[in-house]
Amino acid sequence: MTLTARWDRMPAKEGRSRLSVIVSVTELRVKLEELRSEHRDLDDVIQRLTETSPFNQLQIQRLKKRKLALKDQMTKLESKLLPDIIA
Repeated sequence: MTLTARWDRMPAKEGRSRLSVIVSVTELRVKLEELRSEHRDLDDVIQRLTETSPFNQLQIQRLKKRKLALKDQMTKLESKLLPDIIA
């Protein structure tokens, strides 16, 4: 059973309909995939730039910082998509 299917059977909370919850999950997944794609692209760019000598260290540093920020955003979205586990 997928996360979406579980949420579909849950009663609506805080005035939100089940459909809006499903749409929100779908939007989160789409956004997560976009971030992953950009993260991979940055990895490729950084790799290509460091292969050529000399390379701009400041530019590499900025790209790595952007890549790290994307990773943080991806982690936040992934945690929103995972159901809460009560231990």
